[in-house]
Amino acid sequence: MAPLQENLQWPRVSKFTLSACAASVAELVTYPLDLTKTRLQIQGEGGTQQNGGSMHTQSKYRGMLGTAVGIVREEGPFKLWQGVTPAIYRHIVYSGGRMLAYEQLRESVLGRSEDGSFPFWKAAIGSMVSGSLGQFIASPTDLVKVQMQMEGRLRLEGKPPSRVSGVYHAFTKIVTEGGIRGLWAGWVPNVQRAALVNLGDLMTYDTVKHFLLRNTSIQDNMLCHGLSSICSGLVAATMGTPADVVKTRVMNQPRDLNGRGLIYKSSIDCLVQSVRGEGLLSLYKGFLPTWFRMAPWSLTFWLTFEQMRRAMGLSSF
Repeated sequence: MAPLQENLQWPRVSKFTLSACAASVAELVTYPLDLTKTRLQIQGEGGTQQNGGSMHTQSKYRGMLGTAVGIVREEGPFKLWQGVTPAIYRHIVYSGGRMLAYEQLRESVLGRSEDGSFPFWKAAIGSMVSGSLGQFIASPTDLVKVQMQMEGRLRLEGKPPSRVSGVYHAFTKIVTEGGIRGLWAGWVPNVQRAALVNLGDLMTYDTVKHFLLRNTSIQDNMLCHGLSSICSGLVAATMGTPADVVKTRVMNQPRDLNGRGLIYKSSIDCLVQSVRGEGLLSLYKGFLPTWFRMAPWSLTFWLTFEQMRRAMGLSSF
């Protein structure tokens, strides 16, 4: 099936808007899995750290299902969506930016080959650059999301009842304690994760989709989009989980008055401490919920995105 001819007056604005809308739908559907993943990644990190002379509270949850059930039982079912507002804000910036940047790199900067294909190495470069750029801009919203996700756990551990009470309070508190630079705390592992996730997601989806179109009888339809998105979700989860664990721990740690972390000096320090204290497999804590989330997230996003593009008169991705 030949792609539709783009007939909108502002195709770039439309692509950004549709990307943000599709990502928001996917985020709402799969957000409880993201919250579960974050709780799993944080638990156990106090195994080699002390707080005021005593060891951190031991992990209460074991496994994805146990964590989700524990959150519902002890905090309420709606807490599974705690932090979803900054998550939506993040994807408006992040997904809208990365998708638009990737298409611009593919069509204008890096360029396709003479046969219309997009070489593997160009797809890798384009996906990593676009993902890193989008995530750097959206990093403050990611920081707020992670801190809001952990509020329930802090209360259960007997710590101060709340560090943040909402999105606005979280932003102002971070700026007050660490200045504007504090909004980008943990941006290095954040961008590293985004580069790896997009390398797995965008590159895999684009490569698999056009491989199927060129080498099989499958048409540019929902079957093609579904198969491509399943592959991209698995590869993205495998490549991005270690960086995601480091990012989550760096962003969630307490900070001094200058905005410096009290547990980890950098993403490398977090990586070393995690492996030394908990073993190499600690870098894949939360892998299953990450995969279980990325699979439906990727499927929902790409199917929604492709159908929205077609309905609005934009060419297929």
